[in-house]
Amino acid sequence: MAAALRHVTGTYGIAVIARDDPGKIVGARHGSPLVVGICDSEYVLASDVSAIIRHTNQVVYLDDEEMVVLTPQGIHTTTIREETVSKRVETVDWDLEKIEKAGYAHFMLKEIFEQPQSLRNTLRGRLLAEEGTSRLGGLNMSPAELRAITRVVITACGTSWHAGMIGEYLIEELARIPVEVEYASEFRYRNPILEPGTVVIAVSQSGETADTLAAMREAKRRGARVLGVCNVVGSTIARESGGGVYIHAGPEIGVASTKAFTSQVAALALLTLYLGRLGELSPELGAELTRELASIPDKIERILAGADKVKAIARAYARHNNFLYLGRGYNFPVALEGALKLKEISYIHAEGYPAAEMKHGPIALIDENMPVVFICTQDSAYEKVLNNMEEVRARRGKIIAIASEGDEHVATKADHVLYIPRVLGPLTPLLSVVPLQLLAYYIAVERKCDVDQPRNLAKSVTVE
Repeated sequence: MAAALRHVTGTYGIAVIARDDPGKIVGARHGSPLVVGICDSEYVLASDVSAIIRHTNQVVYLDDEEMVVLTPQGIHTTTIREETVSKRVETVDWDLEKIEKAGYAHFMLKEIFEQPQSLRNTLRGRLLAEEGTSRLGGLNMSPAELRAITRVVITACGTSWHAGMIGEYLIEELARIPVEVEYASEFRYRNPILEPGTVVIAVSQSGETADTLAAMREAKRRGARVLGVCNVVGSTIARESGGGVYIHAGPEIGVASTKAFTSQVAALALLTLYLGRLGELSPELGAELTRELASIPDKIERILAGADKVKAIARAYARHNNFLYLGRGYNFPVALEGALKLKEISYIHAEGYPAAEMKHGPIALIDENMPVVFICTQDSAYEKVLNNMEEVRARRGKIIAIASEGDEHVATKADHVLYIPRVLGPLTPLLSVVPLQLLAYYIAVERKCDVDQPRNLAKSVTVE
């Protein structure tokens, strides 16, 4: 098999059993993940840890151009050039209960409701309230090296890209470092400029996303320092990046990401806090950010307590075939994420825009059959978003608003209002996204869609 693989091009993660040697499995990878589970009396080969955690939490991760032979007597790892490789056994800190539905109808709903705990896990031990900063031990960069950063490039795909956009707003506003957010699939096919002082941050829930991994490798090839933000300990991005932040969200089984998104945003907020305090961010604002971050899990619990109201709205709009999602500032990426969730699991055409861009084209679509979801929290753009809502009302569009608690005025403009607790502006996305996750979920259920395994989608996109 090794001889054959030396002639294979492209991405693969394969397992082979020979008809005349059924007691042996040979696996190999290039680009696609492959993991070996080590049990008391057996060995298991899979592409994802969640598939084998019910059998064992002891795993070996293969790297590219490596192969493994499994027999009842043990495992043997080599390269495809048949050079022996010594591999370390990793311990996965997930348990079986975390990958069961625990009474919920779907994994996605369970994971939405797990967000208070997953965020507590992301934040645990990392907030230093008295100093007004954060502790991130895995960056592997000294304070002097971090102060020398002149530019940040965030590369990601899908939901992680939306988290990266929020990271851009956070880092630029609070740490005062220029940031660009790149689709990983485009980044590696351009000729990106990565001058000294640039740090590339690769964001991926699985740590195995093919395009993000390739973008990270291209950045490393060009000499850039690379950090990873990912969920899966021992994943390829975690192993190959120079340092980074684990989000500790726990296993996410539903294809449509929910708790990983909020944990990614929280991790980027922690990084922002740390970078900002190394620079010009005041101790007072740093302390306020740490207090507000610590309050997020409890505030999400308050939002989740009102899930039945979201369900009622979903029932009213489940048969519509088009939605618009509009927000400004930090809530523009939330509009994109809300629209993506609806597309992913209910197959409804939905688009997210900055609210002011509605007049530059999308307003032509608005009539009585077009629901428009506004994220209209009381921030610096509040009055302008209210004006956008009036424009939709004038064209008989139906309005669902996500608004700050206590804001009675917005109810005069919208058909339905879902309230979220007040929080410091830069942290609003951690709250405003939750009603949108619930809305997408309940609409998909009403339409009898397969919520956890939507058509044409995979949890980890490990091929181009």
